[in-house]
Amino acid sequence: MTRPRSATCLRCCLVVFAVISALAVCGPALYWRFKKGVKLGDAKSSCPACNCDCPLPLSLLKIAPGLANLSVSDCGSNDPDVKQEMEKQFVDLLTEELKLQEAVAAEHTRHMNITFAEAKRVAIQYQREAEKCNAATETCEEARERSEALLIKERKVTALWERRARQVGWEGE
Repeated sequence: MTRPRSATCLRCCLVVFAVISALAVCGPALYWRFKKGVKLGDAKSSCPACNCDCPLPLSLLKIAPGLANLSVSDCGSNDPDVKQEMEKQFVDLLTEELKLQEAVAAEHTRHMNITFAEAKRVAIQYQREAEKCNAATETCEEARERSEALLIKERKVTALWERRARQVGWEGE
């Protein structure tokens, strides 16, 4: 199966774009690695070691001394609500979690029951409308059958009168 020319062209453009993107990302790193690894000429041409009097890097304690006193146990110790939460026992926390889950389940059940009741109400309403429609259809069908029977009866009477008129001498239209 041959591909359309535009699809082949698009595929080639995507391959070229992918190769260029890969080279743009990896190219500089590869360039400097090869430049360091491959030394052209004498080793004597390398630059001499640097003499610098740079200060030692500052420690975190010197930058922000307040951070050294923080620990997990200190977290929120000034807040009475957080302190109360942290003092609760594991069983109490599990009990509270179960109560929350029960509340969520109860709310979900309530919402489901409301939705179910609404669906039942709408279904009953549609059923009533369908019953009305069926009753109207039956009434129309009965009226159509009566009209059809009357039409047949009227045609018979008309045919009888036409036959009598022909016997008397009427020639018709």
